[in-house]
Amino acid sequence: MSIVKEYEAKLDSKHRITIRGSEFQYFKVKEYGDGHLELLPRVLVDPKEISKNTLKMMDKSIENFKEGKVSNPIDLDTL
Repeated sequence: MSIVKEYEAKLDSKHRITIRGSEFQYFKVKEYGDGHLELLPRVLVDPKEISKNTLKMMDKSIENFKEGKVSNPIDLDTL
């Protein structure tokens, strides 16, 4: 694997390092006993994505609807 970017970095007063021009916002950090660090880019789940649990709950709701297990209609004009 070739080096894309190489630069010197210094810890600031709060012991942070800035990663310049990165395509990623989040990293998994591995710190080894000999002092070297490994940063692995992380992509978090899209917050607009529907979870498996929610999809399962929606499927169950549709089953209940088809079986007639529903509440009484709500009159929206009274709200």
